[in-house]
Amino acid sequence: MTSTEKRSPSQQELVKGALLSGVMNAVINGAIQAWLLRGNDVIPLSVDSISAGTPTVLGSAVPLAVSLAMVLTAVAHWTLKGPKKPFFPTTFWLVLKHGLFAFGALVAGAIVWQRVVGTVDVGLVTAVILLGLIAGIISTAVNYMTISEIIMDHP
Repeated sequence: MTSTEKRSPSQQELVKGALLSGVMNAVINGAIQAWLLRGNDVIPLSVDSISAGTPTVLGSAVPLAVSLAMVLTAVAHWTLKGPKKPFFPTTFWLVLKHGLFAFGALVAGAIVWQRVVGTVDVGLVTAVILLGLIAGIISTAVNYMTISEIIMDHP
């Protein structure tokens, strides 16, 4: 390998980068959600209604997770240095796949939560921590899955 060639990141480097991305996104999105939910002392995790008149933690998590999954997939493609697969069709389909997966996973989780546990009210700090954790998990998973899929290995 010459000094001008780029090598693909190792498995350990992928995991480290994904975890770093997850922590940063957890903090940033937790702060954003704290600002958006300010003024609410108590926030339900979920409610037994499709169109709740009040914000819920899991209801706020769905658009957060979907937008993060889709945006971070595209960002991971454009910021990856070295040989990679083309944006279209590879990363384009990953953007759609990750967004739909995040939507389905969170909606299914919220439905099961509501069915099994019911409505549980939490304080603002707990709501923000949960939303930050969801953002961090989504960010970590999306970063790792995207880069693992789009890097091109050269012997």
